[in-house]
Amino acid sequence: MGFFTWIILGVLAGALAKWIMPGTQGGGFFATAGLGIVGALVGGYIGKIIGIGSVGGLNFGSIITAAAGALLVLFVYSKFIQKK
Repeated sequence: MGFFTWIILGVLAGALAKWIMPGTQGGGFFATAGLGIVGALVGGYIGKIIGIGSVGGLNFGSIITAAAGALLVLFVYSKFIQKK
């Protein structure tokens, strides 16, 4: 997967995760893209381990897997790292 594909996938997955997760997470474009890229890595890694697939291009399955990983990263961030 190319560099720009990761950025596009990251923005899509990060925006989808922020849209699904209730509350205000803050952050702008770069934070959303970073969240999505990290989420794609986490989602692809977990998906490969449990056998449901991985992130391998800009398709519907990859976006859902990346968004699920971004939701997990956003949940961990909001529960353990973010100061309230």
